[in-house]
Amino acid sequence: MSLIGQISPEMFFVDRQRREPLQMQLAASITSVLLDTRAQPGSRMPSTRMLAEHLGLSRLTVTLVYQELVAQGYLESSPRSGFAVSHKVPHRRLEAIDLTAASRVDWAARLPDLTRRRRIVKPLDWRSYPYPFIYGQADPQLFDHTAWRDCARRALGARDFAELADDSLTQDDPVLVDYICRNTLPRRGIRARPEEVLITLGAQNALWIAVGLLAQPDRLAVVEDPGFPDFAESLRLHGMPTLFVPTDPQGLNPDDLPPQTGLVLVTPSHSIPAGITMTLDRRRDLLAAADRHDFLMIEDDYETEMGFLEPPSPSLKSLDGSGRVIYLGSFSKSLFPGLRIGYLVGPEPFIRQARALRAMMLRHAPGHMQRVTGYFLALGHYDAHLVRLRETFRRRRDALVTALAGTPLDVVGAARHGGSSLWVTAPEGVDSADLAEALRPEGVLIEPGHPFFAVPPDICRHFRLGYSSISEDRIREGVRRMARTLQTGALVRGG
Repeated sequence: MSLIGQISPEMFFVDRQRREPLQMQLAASITSVLLDTRAQPGSRMPSTRMLAEHLGLSRLTVTLVYQELVAQGYLESSPRSGFAVSHKVPHRRLEAIDLTAASRVDWAARLPDLTRRRRIVKPLDWRSYPYPFIYGQADPQLFDHTAWRDCARRALGARDFAELADDSLTQDDPVLVDYICRNTLPRRGIRARPEEVLITLGAQNALWIAVGLLAQPDRLAVVEDPGFPDFAESLRLHGMPTLFVPTDPQGLNPDDLPPQTGLVLVTPSHSIPAGITMTLDRRRDLLAAADRHDFLMIEDDYETEMGFLEPPSPSLKSLDGSGRVIYLGSFSKSLFPGLRIGYLVGPEPFIRQARALRAMMLRHAPGHMQRVTGYFLALGHYDAHLVRLRETFRRRRDALVTALAGTPLDVVGAARHGGSSLWVTAPEGVDSADLAEALRPEGVLIEPGHPFFAVPPDICRHFRLGYSSISEDRIREGVRRMARTLQTGALVRGG
């Protein structure tokens, strides 16, 4: 279908329930109509008054949108005729292909079923719940938006843009890498050259690259139990047999590792999800075992920036004299999860191959976001942000621990240095998935513990309470609703 003549105002719309500004919505609606309907050059647009009345907008808003689209080449204006479709509009000249026909490919037979993997599920509408004890989400009130915008403006300047617009091939942003080498890693006792650092799309991407290079089908991988489910899933998809080793209050015990161990994935500073900190003696024993049995380790050193109770312990990588530890770090937890900026640290030969593997997937993380992050770090905004984060998390943690006291809920895991969550157990007979379902109508979100266990118990009492995404003044009431829901006894299985 193509349009010529007068274009009806009924073809355009805006939705006041959406978060995008109305001016942006209208511009997107107009360009979509012009492209999808292949409107002919010269077709007249509704007058600004007519379209404003139809959509309930101000005439100024419509005029500004029209003028912007003139500048972009979609519309052209005439003093007497108003606005019309430009002769330079970039039409989509190919007809859309009907893809509704039934597929002749048996995709179930061709693909692995990744939807059934162990995974942590978070509702996308979690902000609509008044009491979201959800881990890993950011509180925008704690972030310095003005500083971030200033860094973005710098990165969009003419000097930086020319550099960032180039194809960097496999290289990373030097501003960001320099900060990591000079500031971030030394705080964890790690000395590394730029050739030993690789920027990734968050720690998840770093994990996938590291496992992809180190997985061996004839050796055994060891992961903590309970632990981060994607450790095991990454190993499974790369064909490496996996052993789940329970942790104790001192962390992973090196004595529990079998001689055929080839790779250990560990979170020594802050175990997932219990927050256990591996003792210094255990770390040294683990490194000694790696030398004896010739295995490698992947250290996920997340949340060390959130330390506010005591100084963090030395990273495993900082104690590694044999080059056996591959270190994973990320700014997504400390800044905001949508950032997706992480990094790998390892011996130069490993990073060289990791860079080659990454290049096969995405070449490099978006250069503009790397530069904005680099400026945010280098100009001191990051350190100021961490101070605010630690002070706020300390108060929220204290409020949560105080609120839980006297309830049927017990704290069974808490990082000595701080963090942003607590590992909690419900009373005997209460499964955390049942509790989570019962709490949703109360406006309370918790994270059931099932995905963290290789084989969850029949009744999994454990669950995680995050406090990065809930304000301090809502914590007590949220916990009160948990306790009230448990007091009925209706959730006790077999009761």
